[in-house]
Amino acid sequence: MTLFVVRHAKAKGRDGWAEPDDLRPLTRRGRAQSEGLIGMLAPHPISRLVSSPFVRCVQTLAPLAAVRGLPLEMTDDLAEGTSGPRALDLVERLTEPAALCSHGDVIMLLVEALAVRGVPMDGPEIPQKGSTWVLERDGSAIVRGRYLPPPPA
Repeated sequence: MTLFVVRHAKAKGRDGWAEPDDLRPLTRRGRAQSEGLIGMLAPHPISRLVSSPFVRCVQTLAPLAAVRGLPLEMTDDLAEGTSGPRALDLVERLTEPAALCSHGDVIMLLVEALAVRGVPMDGPEIPQKGSTWVLERDGSAIVRGRYLPPPPA
């Protein structure tokens, strides 16, 4: 089984954004990246979509949800500032192919927690916005992770 952990696409900058940070939306480039996920993930079975409740994460997976006809589940287990172990617990509880969307800080902690366990993680230390970590499972164990750069915008 494969899980896809997506860092939210390019969002408006924190500077100049006067509203609460969780409401910060995607930019035009970010919307193009989110549309690009459709083609990038097209060959893969995905039966669940799980997102941080932050607008930029929801908007990143929304086009994929629309095309696949899947509901978009939201959880604070993927929200910005969440601990690596909490995100890892969510990933380990998933029993079907899924795409998840979270934030750079959470994804880095998740990748680090997997690497500490000895899971080979092939990719950069800091993921780009709109990029994806592909986590391969064998039974209940994650056995490998590889990085995919963001889709072209």
